[in-house]
Amino acid sequence: MAAGLVISAPASGVGKTTLTLALARAWRNRGLNVQCFKSGPDYIDPAFHAAATGRASVNVDSWAMDRATIAHLVSRGTDADVVLAEGSMGLFDGVAARGVSGTGATADIAEMLGWPVLLVIDPSGQAQTAAAIATGLRDYRAGVRLAGVVLNRVASPRHEDLVRRALNEAGIAVFGALPRHAEISLPKRHLGLVQAEEQVEIGKLIDEAARFVAEHVDLDAVLRSAAAWSPQPAANGLNVTPPGQRIALARDAAFSFVYPHMLEAWRAAGAEISTFSPLADEGPDPSADVCWLPGGYPELHAGKIAANARFRSGLTAFAETRPVHGECGGYMVLGAALTDADGVRHEMTGLLGLETSFAKRRMHLGYRLAALAAPMPGHQVGARLRGHEFHYSTIVAQPDTPLAVVHDATGAVIAETGSRRGHATGTFFHLIAEDR
Repeated sequence: MAAGLVISAPASGVGKTTLTLALARAWRNRGLNVQCFKSGPDYIDPAFHAAATGRASVNVDSWAMDRATIAHLVSRGTDADVVLAEGSMGLFDGVAARGVSGTGATADIAEMLGWPVLLVIDPSGQAQTAAAIATGLRDYRAGVRLAGVVLNRVASPRHEDLVRRALNEAGIAVFGALPRHAEISLPKRHLGLVQAEEQVEIGKLIDEAARFVAEHVDLDAVLRSAAAWSPQPAANGLNVTPPGQRIALARDAAFSFVYPHMLEAWRAAGAEISTFSPLADEGPDPSADVCWLPGGYPELHAGKIAANARFRSGLTAFAETRPVHGECGGYMVLGAALTDADGVRHEMTGLLGLETSFAKRRMHLGYRLAALAAPMPGHQVGARLRGHEFHYSTIVAQPDTPLAVVHDATGAVIAETGSRRGHATGTFFHLIAEDR
């Protein structure tokens, strides 16, 4: 029987990921099997979870997924001793309009699964007020239970004592207090953490975080606070249609943002996936029947992508007879040109007319519901797709046929419609699930 726990906080940037990784590795070092999940659409954290636990992690998302899909995904924790779901943003932060089974808030997952919440509180610049915040989070929603608190970035023993006393008076358990420790800080980039595969010292960093947390947090008390959980494996699979039978998938530092559950769903449906590296000047497998370019950081590698003739010619030849689809960064690479943050314009593959620029950065962030006006790999006209968009590029030109009518989570129509030209299609959003 597994023990389930949700790791959350009042806000982003408080230390949820670091604590999740540290707990996972510390318990793994004790011989426990630990399974992690990520609540919400963040596609970077699951790779860190896998590095800490040795088990694949996936996203669960109440805005984009129904309860059956979420149950299917979390059923992989059946054979684990401990199951940790790391939240995103603050505990109750989601969108204003309800999606498939919730608003995308971490609290939705906690209530749905019946797992208590371990709060990470950063009391910097405050003392007793931290207890007021924790109390408010505990009492805000009846179906969400609070296990207790771990304090992070505590300034001094006196500071810790003030906060602990206030939390104890409020009846909230304090499992530990972490003083500031720069050595376990995870490096960040503009879309969040620098990817796990880019960090050669990630194992050592997680080990240090585990050692540090084990020294300052009562791991046994945290484990006792988790909910006993014995799920039955979900009968249904994921509601995802693979884009083809043989999929050529771009996969390297420039093309790495793909949801793990999507790849698993494609394989479960019988699809075969072969990877290639545009940065290594490789083209897609000629025997594949579809090519998929995920998002990533093409703006950091635009010069190399532009210069890699074998990749560009191979992709162009592939697109003459078979579909090619790009998401976000992959979509930009399918376009005519990309201008980097220094204002340098780089020619891309030209399969679409899209031109984008990072010279004047503007954040585009949020859930997307798209109704296809033209077909794309795996989906016909009229299909309704749920996804998430997060990038800082601006559109300079988007001359091709719009791929979809796209709405944000409030129902407002947005300009990032995606594009279609010949066999090439692209979207700014990353696909999470199909609407049933």
